[in-house]
Amino acid sequence: MASRRKARILAFQALYAWEASGASLSDLLSFSWLEESKLGQFEDDVVAFSQLIIAGAIENVAAIDERIRAHLSHWPFERLKKVDLALLRMGTYCLLYQKDIPAQITIDEAIEIAKEYGSDDSYKFINGVLDGIHKDLVSDKAKSAE
Repeated sequence: MASRRKARILAFQALYAWEASGASLSDLLSFSWLEESKLGQFEDDVVAFSQLIIAGAIENVAAIDERIRAHLSHWPFERLKKVDLALLRMGTYCLLYQKDIPAQITIDEAIEIAKEYGSDDSYKFINGVLDGIHKDLVSDKAKSAE
């Protein structure tokens, strides 16, 4: 498994822990919620990339959640499954703030993680929301270039 995928899974798990337990940012970034033996299995670059996503997603959670809300047709934000919300926050953060990573890679990674950790239809839902956010960003960029 590629190191970026491992980092995204760690970030997703931290964002899930944050939503589920209200863990502090320092606890999340130190991975205190993870068994020490597991943390030792990750290379430094995996941990660093994961920390970047975690901190960025939490620092920008209001803007990220606003984007997610805009793409929830007929579904209240409060009813999102915690797994799906954590994946959407991670994916939306990457789409909005990690412009050096192609959007399709971000979306594909979120879909693959959803297939592994989400419910049967999570990946389709994640794909639809993130794709909509990406299309908005492309449209916004085109408008600002005019």
